[in-house]
Amino acid sequence: MSATIEKGINSFKEVIDAPIASFFSSCVHCGLCAEACLFYTETGDAQYTPIHKLEPLRRVWQQEYTLLGKVGKALGLSKPVTDAELAEWEPLVYDSCTLCGRCAMVCPVGNDMTYMIRKMREGMAASGHAPEDLVAATTRAITIGSPMGIKWPAVLAQIKHVQAETGIAVPVEREGADYLVLMSSMEIINFPEYLSALSRIFKQAGVSWTLAQDAFEATNSGIQIGASDLAREIVSRIVVAAERLKVKCVISPECGHAFTALRWEGPNLMGRPFSFEVKHILEVLDELHTAGKLRTKGKDQRPLTYHDPCQIARRGGVIEQPRRLLNEIAEDFREMPDAGVMNWCCGGGGGVSANSRAEPLRLQSFKYKKGQIEATGTQTLITACANCRIVMEEGLEHYHMKVEVIGLTELLAEYLVEEEKT
Repeated sequence: MSATIEKGINSFKEVIDAPIASFFSSCVHCGLCAEACLFYTETGDAQYTPIHKLEPLRRVWQQEYTLLGKVGKALGLSKPVTDAELAEWEPLVYDSCTLCGRCAMVCPVGNDMTYMIRKMREGMAASGHAPEDLVAATTRAITIGSPMGIKWPAVLAQIKHVQAETGIAVPVEREGADYLVLMSSMEIINFPEYLSALSRIFKQAGVSWTLAQDAFEATNSGIQIGASDLAREIVSRIVVAAERLKVKCVISPECGHAFTALRWEGPNLMGRPFSFEVKHILEVLDELHTAGKLRTKGKDQRPLTYHDPCQIARRGGVIEQPRRLLNEIAEDFREMPDAGVMNWCCGGGGGVSANSRAEPLRLQSFKYKKGQIEATGTQTLITACANCRIVMEEGLEHYHMKVEVIGLTELLAEYLVEEEKT
């Protein structure tokens, strides 16, 4: 056995905990998880059944931790997992799973396949079986501070642009602020209107906020690739900056896995509770609106629909907040079929959008989202995840659909009551 495969198998052994053992033991092989996965529904290929993607991990569990498995292994009836098999399984684990969690919602025995895939990716990464694009992105995140190679001068350039556009100062390194604002690389490069919208919203709400030079990036590619040590290092930068600046709350931006990494996984990765709160931007906006600190005027007359990002809605519980905000500013808001907790993934989460090899499969799987949008009869799609936004824009272009995609934060800012000039 080579050193890399041995390292991967040992990693599999280490991640097989009580939940994973119970999940494998309780699986009734019903196949319902297949019907919940858009990679299966849009291809009809049985290999995309979520539980099947976990087969190497299941075999290691069986051979190492069950009596029959140990006997079978000793008698040569059950062959060890090989390096060639992990290479064969890599596209299933990384290309055809967005960690969206929809399969877990329909499992009759409550198996969390997302948790299991995350754990399996740790073994895959340890054995050298991770997509080159994700490896490169994670390397940039560790060495540069951003998976897309964004450095502070690029953020500073955007800050200067926003200040010139809005006339509002963007605070940096402000100690004792209410909020530390994070952004994803995509918001910095592709959607600079996000920071502009926040500036206008926070000014009207009268809250204090800040950016940190050493912790502006929210994206955690360590979570996506399956490397807990790297995920911990990325989270720790944010924790150190938040505690150094003594902020009350860290705001996760319109980015799904950034929210998961910091809000739900962060304290576990750090091994201690945070001294600050972590909230998604939609939670903050909803709180400000409920407190009467956001005043809007008028409503968007276009028919609008909303895409629930998986990590924010299904796995994060932020479902009612965007709807309260939309109902405040939308005249004709239309729900997608299966909206809310059972919404279908855009097809690009979990690092899939950063994995160029997966693009053909991702675009094929976008057909389900295409059908959801078409069912609403709208041509304006609202969401709250920059990654979803990029992926859906690419999918809409691929299928020649004339649908505009807008971030909810920026849409809300468009309907703020303008302050009277004195």
